[in-house]
Amino acid sequence: MFLVALSFAYFSKALSGSYMKSTITQLERRFDIPSYLIGVIDGSFEIGNLLVIAFVSYFGAKLHRPKIIAVGCVLMSIGTFIIALPHFIIGRYEYETSVRWVANSTFHASPCLLGPPADPVQEDGPSGPGTGGVPAGCEGESNLSMWIYVLLGNVLRGIGETPVQPLGISYIDDFASEENAALYVGCVQTISVIGPVFGYLLGSLCAKIYVDIGFVNLDSITITPADARWVGAWWLGYLIAGVITLLSAIPFWFLPRSLPVCGPAQSDPEQSGFIKGSPLLKHEYEEEEQTSFIQMAKDFIPTLRTLLGHPVYLIYLCVTIIQLNSLIGMVTYKPKYIEQHFRQSASKANFLMGMINIPAVALGMFSGGLLMKRLKLNIMGAARFAFGTSLIGYILSLFFFAMSCENAKVAGVTLPYDWVDGISYDSHSVFSACNSHCACSGSDWDPVCSQSGITYVSPCLAGCTGSAGSGKNTVFSNCSCVSEAVNFTVSTGQCPQRDECDRMFPYFLALSVITSFIISLGGTPGYMLLIRCIKPQLKSLALGFHALATRTLAGIPAPIYFGAVIDSTCLKWGQKRCGGVGACRIYNTTAYRIAYLGLTLGLRTVSFLLCIPGFILLGRQLREEERHAAHRALANGGAELEALRKEDYVISNANQSQRTSDKSVEGETRL
Repeated sequence: MFLVALSFAYFSKALSGSYMKSTITQLERRFDIPSYLIGVIDGSFEIGNLLVIAFVSYFGAKLHRPKIIAVGCVLMSIGTFIIALPHFIIGRYEYETSVRWVANSTFHASPCLLGPPADPVQEDGPSGPGTGGVPAGCEGESNLSMWIYVLLGNVLRGIGETPVQPLGISYIDDFASEENAALYVGCVQTISVIGPVFGYLLGSLCAKIYVDIGFVNLDSITITPADARWVGAWWLGYLIAGVITLLSAIPFWFLPRSLPVCGPAQSDPEQSGFIKGSPLLKHEYEEEEQTSFIQMAKDFIPTLRTLLGHPVYLIYLCVTIIQLNSLIGMVTYKPKYIEQHFRQSASKANFLMGMINIPAVALGMFSGGLLMKRLKLNIMGAARFAFGTSLIGYILSLFFFAMSCENAKVAGVTLPYDWVDGISYDSHSVFSACNSHCACSGSDWDPVCSQSGITYVSPCLAGCTGSAGSGKNTVFSNCSCVSEAVNFTVSTGQCPQRDECDRMFPYFLALSVITSFIISLGGTPGYMLLIRCIKPQLKSLALGFHALATRTLAGIPAPIYFGAVIDSTCLKWGQKRCGGVGACRIYNTTAYRIAYLGLTLGLRTVSFLLCIPGFILLGRQLREEERHAAHRALANGGAELEALRKEDYVISNANQSQRTSDKSVEGETRL
């Protein structure tokens, strides 16, 4: 029953964690924040985890472990609900649009209002240029950003997740039989891999649903899920994940503090001394535990110094930290990369992550452990296997640079209005002679598409003076900037331009699956290298310090600086309703690809360089261990030979005395 409960808890925490990754672009657009702030929110989970991990690991083992896990699941559930809370506080989502939806109306306002163009440097809100001061409807707006609630909720999730793994695994290890414990832990880890699959699928489902479903008339929504302004029902998935996490806490309240140990009914005192809940020798156990803790506290700093003085462990720690920086940054922003580079919807990107990438990683980890057992790899063999798989994956990842899509053709952003080929990064270039008679805002993002495949930032900047239809079917006419010989009309939405990208995308997916599988093959051998390269008495401290270092130096900073690098490739920023820069609307595709892939592979290049001295030191360590083992064998052999000689000497003396005694007896008999 405990195994079932713990597996469900692992599933729920993995589901909510992967769902957080799947909602990155939704949160960016809903709260109008850049990618680096999303990285701060994502890393806050690790911050919450690190705040209490030492206390939980030590004190939790002395208390009622199932109930501590139950409290953790409840805290995770509360944190997940807090993340969804802003949706019910800030009201409905309002996006930039020039389209007006009026039922049964024949009146259509002109998007081009006569007058001089607005100052492009001025950050105009939807209220339009020249309003001055606070935009209309923003007088009562709170200065507190709503994304703070998401941050605090994720910190609480991290705090609640802390006791699940150490206390759950130790409970199984204490009370399961030795032959079953490994099987039970394997079952739990398998379930934890299934969780992310369902998390990304839930993200895919919620990304299709409009954020204000049930509160607005969906016919009035003028954008589609492929639009850069679309926000899905991100809050709905957090409510579902919160309920599942809350349900996972219920069984732990009814489980006992300790279980009967497999074996004879009456256990001997030595065995019962290892069971914390045993009434036998209770006072002696507590006194011994207190003494050992004081001794451990005194020995902690010298032991840590010894551990960090181990050259192979130190290099392994540096290599894994750098590799995890690359891995965490890549995985965090991979759905966003698929959306922006290959112009796929958030729903499709999350679906592909859940159904293709995650199973490939799980299969790779399992196959790596199986190959290690089949090939009977020693410590050097495991190191070479892990390095080889990582290097092959690195070489294959270089082909991602060749899988490129052209920048979207946006007049005034990536193309000048006179259609001369070239890229323009000048924000003032959205204004041209063809729209100079319109009082347009240069900060709005309300794209429209012409029949030639050119996207314009807004109907006003396209110089359109008329419109017909309503909602998504609105068509703008008499557009002076549209250089069409016959038709001067544009329709709502950005032009798809998917010809080359659609042909390239399946190859990208295939290569992504192959590289994920190959890199994952080295996961299990690499972890076994960590366990075997150090002395057994340092193993627990080495594993704990490795987890602490990787979370602090990889889990927290990687999403932040990856997000900051991605932000640097933005070509057009959105506008907050009450002023200020919002989320990015369009990226420089080429710069995005080079920055994202270059940072990912650059970090892995550094880690490979560190592996060179690592292999040298590991080989030297193994040779020294073999030499010491040979010396010990010789010493033991010499001692055994000396013992045999002494034994022979004693036996020979005994035989000689026996012969002497026999001779005397024989002489007496003759007499």
